[in-house]
Amino acid sequence: MQETGTKRPQTALLHEIRVTWGDCDPAQIVYTGRLPWFALDAINAWWEAHLGGGWYQMELDRGLGTPFVHMSLDFRKPVTPRHRLICPVWPDALGTSSITFRVDGEQDGALCFSGRFVCVFVDPSSFGKRPPPGDVRALVQRHLPQAGAV
Repeated sequence: MQETGTKRPQTALLHEIRVTWGDCDPAQIVYTGRLPWFALDAINAWWEAHLGGGWYQMELDRGLGTPFVHMSLDFRKPVTPRHRLICPVWPDALGTSSITFRVDGEQDGALCFSGRFVCVFVDPSSFGKRPPPGDVRALVQRHLPQAGAV
C-alpha cells in the first residue's frame, strides 16, 4: 500500500499494533504524539526479529546503543482504533556509523503515515559514535532495498 518514497523490500517486517481508545485525542483519532511511539515500537520489533532482542538487549548485552538523531513523519490519513495498524518497517540506508529506518503506518489498506528515522551507533559507556559490529552491518545490508530484496 505504499504510495511514495523508497520501494518497500519484500523483507520488510510487518509489525501489528492494536490501537486503543486511550491512544486517541478529543477528535477521536490517534493523538499525534503516539505515532512516533508506534513507529519506534516497530523499529524495536525489527531488531528483536533479526537480532533476538531489541534496544534493551542491544545496549546491555551487546554494548551497542542506537539513539535517534533525526525523525520525520508525513501524515496521509488519520489513525483510529477501528482497525489494526500495520507498520511495515525496514532499514533504508546504512552509513559508517548510522542507520536509517523507514516505517509506514497502514490501516484497512490505506497509507496513514510514512516516516524516516535515523539512529547513530554508539558505545553506551562513552556515548561516542562507533561503527556497527560486523554481524550487525552484514544483517542490515542484507535487508536494504538495494540489496535486491525488492
